[in-house]
Amino acid sequence: MTNNDIFKKLRVALMLRDDEIVEILKLVDFKISKSELGAFFRKDDHPNYLECGDQILRNFLNGLVIHLRGTKENPTTPAEALSKKGKPQQQNSSNKSNSKVNRKPSFKEQQLKRINKDLGPTKFKNKKKS
Repeated sequence: MTNNDIFKKLRVALMLRDDEIVEILKLVDFKISKSELGAFFRKDDHPNYLECGDQILRNFLNGLVIHLRGTKENPTTPAEALSKKGKPQQQNSSNKSNSKVNRKPSFKEQQLKRINKDLGPTKFKNKKKS
């Protein structure tokens, strides 16, 4: 198993996007662009495929530890880090109480609002009556 395979599997298992991986690598002062990162996730026979070196994987793993556990001064649990994923961080506790009022409705909530409640269940012509 190559470093590229390990990197791909971690990316899928943790549901990380390219920009999130770039941010994780910045935690350990390792700068990489999204295009360079994309080259690691290509197939072996692709012309722009790059072999992931030990240094890149090592820095990603060290950054992932900081991302999930936090620093010594500000420790967090991995569950907290994963639950914050995709959610904007609140600055103080007063914003937390108002967050439900000012938050944007989720995609599912928007779809449920669009459903016409007056329509009954759909009846299909080819369905046998029971």
